This record gives sequence, C-alpha cells and structure tokens, in this order.
Amino acid sequence: MSGDVVPKKKKRRVLRLAILLACFAIFISAAVFLILDLSSGDSRVLGLFSPRVTGITVDELNFDVGRDRVFAYMNGSVASAGTLGVQVLDAGGRETLRDPFRMTQPAISSSEGRFIAFDIGGTAVRVFSASRILTAIEAPGAVVSVSINQNGWFCIVTQEGGGFRGAVTVYNNSGLIVYRVTMGTGFVLSAELSPDNQYLAILNLTETGSRITYYSIGSDHDEPDYLFDLRGGLIVDIKYLSNTDVLAISTDSLILVEDFENGNVLYSFSDKRLGGYTFDGDFLALHLYDYGIGHSGRVLTLLSDGTILGDIVLFRDVISMSAVDNSLIILQSDGLSFFNEELEEFPISEDNLSAAGAIRVIAVSEEVALAANDNSAVIIRKEEER
Repeated sequence: MSGDVVPKKKKRRVLRLAILLACFAIFISAAVFLILDLSSGDSRVLGLFSPRVTGITVDELNFDVGRDRVFAYMNGSVASAGTLGVQVLDAGGRETLRDPFRMTQPAISSSEGRFIAFDIGGTAVRVFSASRILTAIEAPGAVVSVSINQNGWFCIVTQEGGGFRGAVTVYNNSGLIVYRVTMGTGFVLSAELSPDNQYLAILNLTETGSRITYYSIGSDHDEPDYLFDLRGGLIVDIKYLSNTDVLAISTDSLILVEDFENGNVLYSFSDKRLGGYTFDGDFLALHLYDYGIGHSGRVLTLLSDGTILGDIVLFRDVISMSAVDNSLIILQSDGLSFFNEELEEFPISEDNLSAAGAIRVIAVSEEVALAANDNSAVIIRKEEER
C-alpha cells in the first residue's frame, strides 16, 4: 500500500462515474452514519468524546429542542441539538444555554470545553460553551461534516456548486477563517486538524477508492503536501493520533498513515462487516458483524498501534458504543453494559432507571453513562464495588 498519486483514467471514465453516482447515496449515508457515530462517536463526530468529569446529580435530563435530538457530554454539562436549535443542561438538570435556530438533520460533538453543532445538508454551524455561543456561522454551501480539535480550531466541509465540488474552510478558536481549500474532484467526506493546528487532513472519495490529502495550514501554496490513496477501499473516518500520524478507519481495516509516509495496516477484518466504532485517545473499539449471521457479531478493543486488548462475541443487537478512559459502554437491544478495556463486564446498579428505548449511549466516566433517546438522557451508573 503506498501514498503515490493516482493518475487520471481516460478510459472507462464515464462508466466509473456512473457506478460511483449509483453507489453514492448509499455509501454517503453509511459513511455519515459511522462518522457521526449514530450506530455507536460520533460524530461523529459523534461518540468520540473525551469526558473526564462525572458530576451528574439527577437521574434524567429532559430537553426541548425539537425533533431528531442528538447529545454530547462535556465537563459536567450535557448539550442537545435538535431541529429547533441547541440547549445545554448542567449536572442538576438546569438550563444554562439555549439558542433557537432551524436545522433539518442536526449533529453535535465536543472537545475540551467546546461543543459544536451543525446541520447536515444545511448551512447552520454553532460553536458554544456550557453558557454562551462562541461562534455562529452560516456556511457557504451544504454542510457535509464538521470537526473540532482540542484547541478549539474547527473545519467545515461543504459541498458547493455542481458535481463533486467540495470545500474545506478552517477557522481558529475565535471563529476567524485561517485557511480554505477547494477540492476539484472527488466527494469530500470529512476533514481533521492536527493537534498543533499545523496540518489539515482531508478525506474524499475518488473513482478508484479513497484518498487522504494533507495540506500545511498557513502555507503560501495551494498544492497538497502529501497524498495517500487507498485503491479499491473505502475509508469512512480519519483521526489524528499525533501532529503527523493519522489513523484511518476503512470498511475492512485499520490503517496508520505515519509521518506522511506509506500506510500500514494495523488490523484487517475483511471477512467481517463494520457495524460501528468508538475512539478515546489510544483506545479503540470495533463492532464487527459476521456476514449473513444476524446482527450480533463481535466487539474488539484495540490500542492505536493495533494491539488487541479484548475480543468478545455478542448475541444481541448492538445499538451504540462509547469509550472513555479504560472503559467501554455498550448499549444493546436489551439494555446497557459496562466493560473495561479487556472487555470484562461489570454489573449495573439495580436502582438505576432502565435504558429501554435509548438509541445512543454516551460515556461520561468509567462509572456513569447517558442512555439517550429522542427526548431525554437517562443516567445509568455502574454498581459500586463492595
């Protein structure tokens, strides 16, 4: 596997484009589903949170922001985005922020003191803390995805004009544009900023597979610094592990693109189907379906270098997963379970409210999780050790 540039193919170009268009709607839905962690991130954008503070004193948090609500947790506060805007509740269930605006397909994520909400297919983007709106943006085109790093810098991927023309706009933590690049070919799925704000990695589809394009932020040239092509493969998400190393999650493998050099396959699951994933620092969990055998499958936990920590078979549907510190929390069709990184299961306190009806789990700490549905977020606690 190499990072050389794929030359243009003149022959059968029309046929390939037609095939790509036919698969486009199905794949984009599946990719966004995984990227935003709707089945497990998170966006995600979702489900890829790094919470560290428990601090929730109530048993249920109720929100009123319209339909299709999504949730994120950060430092004792829970935010929700819906079709009528965003809302934040503190640890006791009291509202600390509300910003009404229209969205059709809301999404939300968080990072180091900031939430970011956006409208997939629309133009609205909001960056906010627990108590105030920091940046309000109407994007120049239809929003495909948004990401924010630990420094509060964020980038917005938009589709502008006809065909597959996509653009990525980078903003600093004050909401000012610092960089913008327009991709002439290949649909742009997502973009990520390095922890030091120096590099931008853009993930897009090509006629032959997937591509990660790297740009230097603030450089005086518009040409990419490096291209990594995965021929015949579909990358659904990318995450910076360091200032120069990027982890790529494809539909059949984990790939480390290290120091802008060739990609190395850390773990291959070509005989399985990717059902979902969640990531917290060096800790990664994968839900893999067995082809043709129901919807249960396996869950694996791995370090970012590909080392397998745990591997279990589940016999019930996995609805959502969320990782935090050294724990993995899995929401299945019959309830919620706490695991450590080796996938040893812990009991849930008997006096907790049921997670029945929940559609997503958000890890708050190793002892606390939010089981969220379209109206509220129920707090579920791990049983205290005796």
